[in-house]
Amino acid sequence: MQQELSDILRRQVKDPRIGEFCTVMRVDLSEDLRHAKVSVSIMGDESQQKSTLAGLKNATGFIRREIGHRIGLRYTPELVFVLDKSIDYNFEIDKLIKEFHEQNEDLD
Repeated sequence: MQQELSDILRRQVKDPRIGEFCTVMRVDLSEDLRHAKVSVSIMGDESQQKSTLAGLKNATGFIRREIGHRIGLRYTPELVFVLDKSIDYNFEIDKLIKEFHEQNEDLD
């Protein structure tokens, strides 16, 4: 599902709000396969992220229909797109570690 969603977003969705910097990070399916929570990482500032999420919400019907054609499930899951901030979190942790090492080098 994650690969198909990524391919659809990259090749078929024509909404300019959904740029090249939108990556499907994870797809969580409910047990009955009727609901899918799609975590996406969006590079850019907060306004770009909101715009991209609005574009994804607007294209949900099209994306869902394409998923239905590509994946042979009895029911096509309802898609909910959420912003994944794990990359931002990782960058912040990395920055803090580098600052810590720089401060300790000064003490040596």
